[in-house]
Amino acid sequence: MNIFELNKIVGALLGAVLLVMGLGIVADFLYAPTKPEVPGYKVELPDGEDGGQDAEAEPEPVTLAALLQAGDAGKGAAQAKKCAACHTFNEGGANKVGPNLHNIVGRPVASAEGFAYSDAMKTLGAEGGVWTYETLFGFLAVPKKYLPGTTMAFAGVKNDTKRADLM
Repeated sequence: MNIFELNKIVGALLGAVLLVMGLGIVADFLYAPTKPEVPGYKVELPDGEDGGQDAEAEPEPVTLAALLQAGDAGKGAAQAKKCAACHTFNEGGANKVGPNLHNIVGRPVASAEGFAYSDAMKTLGAEGGVWTYETLFGFLAVPKKYLPGTTMAFAGVKNDTKRADLM
């Protein structure tokens, strides 16, 4: 291959690059967006209306009952896949790394047969602790913070809605 052939190839590549750059500049010029002076949209309300929002009113806190009522079992089943690595959910299911969780609500803490609980969990069970929706909701948020000394390695479900779905 002589030098003239190489010049033709390099010239073709440079020409293609210049063509693409030129088309980009032309496209920017043709399709340049116009930006508004003030970003957003102003919604005009009839006089005397404030859109139903009181500036001094604080939103009511969402209760656990409301979260549970709005919970989505389908999304909860997807959340439970994380739990299934260590727990079973079926009646009479075997204990894994964690105890079987069938009918956990209303059951005394640390009461699953044949499971070796942590000392913190045994102490809570000996003090008469019972798994209620409230205790589960708190425990599932951050288990090690809710019950220091627990051996449960799960980091928790921080989002209240996702936790309600799971429950």
